[in-house]
Amino acid sequence: MTQPPSIHPPAVLIVEDEEIIRLDAVDIVREAGFDAYEAADSDEALRILESHGDIGILFTDIDIPGSMDGLTLAHAVHGRWPPVRIIIASGKLSLRAPDMPIESAFFSKPYRPAQIVGKLQEMAERAHRG
Repeated sequence: MTQPPSIHPPAVLIVEDEEIIRLDAVDIVREAGFDAYEAADSDEALRILESHGDIGILFTDIDIPGSMDGLTLAHAVHGRWPPVRIIIASGKLSLRAPDMPIESAFFSKPYRPAQIVGKLQEMAERAHRG
């Protein structure tokens, strides 16, 4: 009897300028079974998105350097890559659903790793179902 092919979760792009926080987020994502890419600013994030078609989730801080902040990046990614799911985090601001791209999630820092993992798994499942 053949087994169904295993579903590989989408890769996650983590955009965070504070290296310790970024490395911690990469560990959380990888331990949850996702491949992870990392960027320190919005311009690097866009270059990575343009060159890696396996990215299905953007996990960005709002307060990042580059040509746009994390919220503007989230809207740009949603417009250019609509299937990419988006998680936005901030230790300074709080967002409401109307401020964010459709189907995005917001977490205040410090967030609990279990919250992020749960949302990643939910988004991966939704992406798989189409």
